[in-house]
Amino acid sequence: MTYTIGQIEELTGVKAHVLRYWEEVIPGFTPRKDMGGRRYYTQREVELIFRIKYLITEKKFTAEGAGQQILEEAQAVHDNAEIIQQIHECREDLLSVLLSLDAENDGKSGK
Repeated sequence: MTYTIGQIEELTGVKAHVLRYWEEVIPGFTPRKDMGGRRYYTQREVELIFRIKYLITEKKFTAEGAGQQILEEAQAVHDNAEIIQQIHECREDLLSVLLSLDAENDGKSGK
């Protein structure tokens, strides 16, 4: 589902001119535009708008600061995903070793 800029204003309480400004200063905040230049926002962008609004209104970030915070959060998520992947790979290696040891022990006991 996509939303127009007017729907976003109603949904989030953020004015259209503010949304257009955020497009300029916040990396990754780029709603799709049609041939006529009308903006269409996805659910992901709606969630991002709420996050930006929270950082600016509640945490007192500037728009630029909110953009930097969002980049840092995205990097942390990416880093965590890499760590989780490494943990899964180590687990698979350990299971492989365990299975090899079990098979070796079964062979020695004459089973």
